[in-house]
Amino acid sequence: MSERGKGTSHTERVFRVQQAFIELGGGAQRLSAIAQAADLDDSTVSRILTSGTYKKTFVRAGRGLYQLGTGAGDLGLYALSDDNLSGDESREVLQSLRLQTDGGLVFLYLKAPFGGAGRQCYDMAVGDSDLIELGMTPRDVLFVSRSLRTGASGRTILAYMSESIQKRVAHGPTPDEAGPGVFKDGDEFLASLADIREQGYALGRQECMANWNSIAAPVIWDDTIHGAVLLLKPAHVMPEAPQHYINATVKAAAQLSQLGGGWPTHE
Repeated sequence: MSERGKGTSHTERVFRVQQAFIELGGGAQRLSAIAQAADLDDSTVSRILTSGTYKKTFVRAGRGLYQLGTGAGDLGLYALSDDNLSGDESREVLQSLRLQTDGGLVFLYLKAPFGGAGRQCYDMAVGDSDLIELGMTPRDVLFVSRSLRTGASGRTILAYMSESIQKRVAHGPTPDEAGPGVFKDGDEFLASLADIREQGYALGRQECMANWNSIAAPVIWDDTIHGAVLLLKPAHVMPEAPQHYINATVKAAAQLSQLGGGWPTHE
């Protein structure tokens, strides 16, 4: 330990405590572990946690155990609101990607603000397509694709999260409804995450659903992963991902990253 948080503002100490839960992999954590991860003394962390329970930022999960509450999720939703990412701006980027990929189905997934390591569909550009006629149900979009254990967008988001969360998800169950291309082996799954970080995108072959292939790229704000842009095309139309489709998807993700103050566009 260094200075155990001396000289820092109260706001910074609160942020440290919130960040500690992320570094520890989420879930219920002991006060001592939170204090160590936040580089603060136990008494300071105890006061922050106690105060935060009244605002539901933290929840007392048991004797000496705390976890993030729905209030922390509300902060995440605010950070992803139109104040930071205009719905019109993001939709324009998604629509442009759809045109550049000859009518592909385009989705913007963001990390779920609560409920563990998951994702949720924030916006989409599907034109006049009837998702049900295309073999996709609302359950596919909202539930099967919520897991980070399957799908190009799930793996892309997970690739930029902490190693502890990656391992927990990798060795967890896959959704029963996942497609035939889902990674069954946990170690192979983890290796794919390293590949995503190296190349800056993911390719999915019938992972979430049968007969659909995909390309995904990360949306990163302030050096933190917030989501992924996903392009879906029928497997018989896109058996292999053309390079110009990959480039267009990566560019769209970079544009959304810039809107949120993230890293620069890939060249």
